[in-house]
Amino acid sequence: MAAIKVEDISHPPMDQLQGLDYCIHSSPSWVETIALGFQHYILALGTAVMIPSMLVPLMGGNDGDKVRVVQTLLFVEGINTLVQTLFGTRLPTVIGGSYAFMVPIMSIIHDPNLAMIEDPQLRFLSTMKAVQGALIVASSIQIILGFSQIWAICSRFFSPLGMVPVIALVGFGLFDRGFVLVGDCVEIGIPMLILFTVISQYLKNFHIRQQPILERFALLISTIVIWVYADLLTAVGAYKHRNQVTQHSCRTDRANLISSAPWIKIPYPLEWGAPTFNASHCFGTVAAVLVSLVESTAAYKAASRLASATPPPAHVLSRGIGWQGIGTLLNGMFGTLTGSTVSVENVGLLGSTRIGSRRVIQVSAGFMIFFSMLGKFGALFASIPFPIFAAVYCVLFGLVASVGLSFLQFTNMNSMRNLFITGVALFLGLSVPEYFREYTAKAGHGPSHTRAGWFNDFLNTIFFSSPTVALIIAVFLDNTLEYKNSARDRGMPWWARFRAFKEDGRNVEFYSLPFNLDRFFPPS
Repeated sequence: MAAIKVEDISHPPMDQLQGLDYCIHSSPSWVETIALGFQHYILALGTAVMIPSMLVPLMGGNDGDKVRVVQTLLFVEGINTLVQTLFGTRLPTVIGGSYAFMVPIMSIIHDPNLAMIEDPQLRFLSTMKAVQGALIVASSIQIILGFSQIWAICSRFFSPLGMVPVIALVGFGLFDRGFVLVGDCVEIGIPMLILFTVISQYLKNFHIRQQPILERFALLISTIVIWVYADLLTAVGAYKHRNQVTQHSCRTDRANLISSAPWIKIPYPLEWGAPTFNASHCFGTVAAVLVSLVESTAAYKAASRLASATPPPAHVLSRGIGWQGIGTLLNGMFGTLTGSTVSVENVGLLGSTRIGSRRVIQVSAGFMIFFSMLGKFGALFASIPFPIFAAVYCVLFGLVASVGLSFLQFTNMNSMRNLFITGVALFLGLSVPEYFREYTAKAGHGPSHTRAGWFNDFLNTIFFSSPTVALIIAVFLDNTLEYKNSARDRGMPWWARFRAFKEDGRNVEFYSLPFNLDRFFPPS
């Protein structure tokens, strides 16, 4: 038997992910671009509908209030996405709502001074204005960290090894929004999961006019098929005698979005009234801003790989965080009940379609703005049952997580040091937030339960986030545990080329500002 060659059993590390049809600065035809942009818009609806649907009823709001918040959130998402793709990191990322803000906003909702208001509509408006004030104040943290380049300095302590658990847990840490929610309506969730996987993977080589239509539009095709199927089940009365939770998850006529939505409505700042400001509300929201900053940093690095770009240089990453802070400020001004972050599911869709085009995402932002103003049409698409989205999340979140694991190729995984750091950060990144979630479910409050409510909100928000816990542990261990002689094992020689903008010529191609604005804001 012939001797086995090293090149036959190993694969050399690659700076850019191979196999994409279109990368960050290339685009398919305009017809395909528009259709792909609409597909990203459909996917973004899941979070945009879910967050207001959870929070507005707790605040005393009615169906009309919920629809207005959904419209406002989509409108601001569209603006933030356009701004980020033009002036931020310039990566093909959708900027959506963040679940990281749920803990502090729930704390604001249960504030005794607000909860005691008897009139539901007045309580809704008062709570909305309190949330707006907290978001406006907290956004300043991201703006300062981003535009001052402080986050760029912080990112110099990151290595490929340290980023592996952080990026991986941006996907894995969202497991509670995957099959857990598919199980709320297995009749449509499981068929959606199977159909989307079959079309996007097993039938991806089936071409129509030499185009991989099924691979590129698997989400759109499977969503339409299962949505029609769910509508038929609703029409024939399959859920008439089921419990309320099942009916709410499965039926296509329970969202009350279409009937409550106006035909035309243009969201505008301070629509709910002048924001109110409370110091204790702001501290918890500041923690959520820090969490969204960490999660977005990981998502930007994943998006750069799925768009076949180089890792974003430190100053580009910091610039994107600064504009994300502007986005959270807009969230507060308009009243969206959440701050801004990178939509992880849309990052995953880049890999599923193998199209990382920036223009596609900009078109999707146009759909968000357009349909948020045409209330009835936007509400029609927003009435898609959430288990359909949850089924897709099972695939897309896993895809993003695997991108994080792919950074291991730049490190030495025969090192016990690296194995220790990776394993501990991954395990605790999953285990610590799960402890916080279970404790809260049983006790009705988080593990941090002192008399200082602002302190409780801050700690509980931080440790509810898997990527944030992983960042704290991985970066600390990576920079303190035998770090002086471990640069090569950590992957630093590869990573160093992408820290500064001018170190690699491809950075100019991917991350330069449009309209020759680099003359006024020279890259570092």
